[in-house]
Amino acid sequence: MKHLALFAVTAVAALTLSGCGDQGGGAGGTRDQIRAVGSSTVYPFATAVAELFVQSNPGMKSPIVESTGTGGGMKLFCAGVGAQYPDIVDASRRMKRAELEQCQQNGAGEIVEIQIGVDGLAFAESKKGPGFRLTPKIVYEALAANPYGKGPNKAQSWRDVDPGLPAIPISVFGPPSTSGTRDSLAELILEKGCQSDEAMTALKEKNEDEYKATCTRIREDGKYVDSGENDNLIVQKLGANPNALGIFGFSFLEENKDTLKDVPVNGVEATYETVSTGQYPGARPLYIYVKKAHMQAVPGLQAYLNAFAANWEPGGPLARRGMVAAPEDVRKASAEAVKSLPVLDVAALK
Repeated sequence: MKHLALFAVTAVAALTLSGCGDQGGGAGGTRDQIRAVGSSTVYPFATAVAELFVQSNPGMKSPIVESTGTGGGMKLFCAGVGAQYPDIVDASRRMKRAELEQCQQNGAGEIVEIQIGVDGLAFAESKKGPGFRLTPKIVYEALAANPYGKGPNKAQSWRDVDPGLPAIPISVFGPPSTSGTRDSLAELILEKGCQSDEAMTALKEKNEDEYKATCTRIREDGKYVDSGENDNLIVQKLGANPNALGIFGFSFLEENKDTLKDVPVNGVEATYETVSTGQYPGARPLYIYVKKAHMQAVPGLQAYLNAFAANWEPGGPLARRGMVAAPEDVRKASAEAVKSLPVLDVAALK
């Protein structure tokens, strides 16, 4: 899990996708590998399933799994149907309506949604860190470009935001705009903090676009550092910067407890139990999306999905890798989706 090199893997027979509207291009109409793109948070779990898939299917190679970020993965995934387009996109947030509509416009509209587990949007600091205790309001006021629409953010230290915090410079390493983790930060934390001002509720009703910009746009003056899709890079930076704060998926916190410690949000620590039950404010579902048109055309694709369902239970291989198992009813519904492959309805998205 500590590396982000592309994890190459796949199917024996050469893949022909002419039956699902292949549009030619560099792939030449054939491909002999399952291909998945998307979330850096889901990446280690997708590669773990690739390993298990190979073990359970002698003679087959493992899918290519590429860490592009959820947003970047959605663009690649929804660009079309055929050998040159991915079969799966891994996502640390739900697909957006606009993304599914883009898939539909490009002939890739029959998409299957499968929730594979749960994750926490973790806040962490070095073992030598100051001992932050945060709330969504504090995080918003520290990171927003234009807090409550009252002008550029001038806070330089954490104490400028809250007198109970240390007088050290604000320094946060976090995900880029293409990441589902960044989307989760906006939705689960920044918006919640922004809504502490009643005027923001009125603004949302009056002007949704202005509300989104005010509540979710992050300052660009160096206090927040976009650290790319390599979450392990944030772990390394926290080691070198003990007064800094890092934001990434819960599994990376779990994997690095020897050097990092959790930063509670609203007094709740990110633990397996608090994330799985939804008590932790940063809890979020994890998904994979699959093109139904590729299911018959790509050797091994159904078996790869089956490998997810066979290994996502509590205490199972994915939990041992750091993923939090979804509640039993969600796992049951997801297992059924793996079998029946229901097409996602655009009306279900926002």
